[in-house]
Parts: sequence; C-alpha cells; structure tokens
Amino acid sequence: MSAIIDYDKCTRCGTCIERCPEDVLAANMDKSPLVKYPYECWYCGACYIDCPAQAVTLEAPVFMQFVAKPYEFAHKRQIKREY
Repeated sequence: MSAIIDYDKCTRCGTCIERCPEDVLAANMDKSPLVKYPYECWYCGACYIDCPAQAVTLEAPVFMQFVAKPYEFAHKRQIKREY
C-alpha cells in the first residue's frame, strides 16, 4: 500500500497530485485524489509533506518499517581520510 487519502480532511486542491514524482496519484471526476498506481510508489513522502490539509498518510510495507532502536556495533569503525 502507498498513500492513503482521508477524504473527510481533503480539500481537493490537487497539491498531492502535482507533487508526486511518479504520477501514482490521479484526479477523480470530482477532483479528489485517487491512488491510481499504488505499487509504483517510492514512499518519498512528497504528497504527505506538501498536503496543506494533512489528509495524506503513508503506509509503508513491512520491509520498510522503522525499528524502535537501531543496532549499534560494539566496535565502531573509524574512517581515516588522507588528502
């Protein structure tokens, strides 16, 4: 799943449709956004970030879910660069 539109909050301004780099979103007959190609979504968040009504949420697939605490290595590598 990709973007989820809350049509109760949506003002049908079309900002999310304009901002989508992959044209995942399209306009219905009443100018409301429609997730036309959900499997082509990059989860970039452009529609989520730019929505003025905060009507868009992103549902990332399981392999993209955030972990609560990232793993930390016991011996961190130090990268030395000589220029």
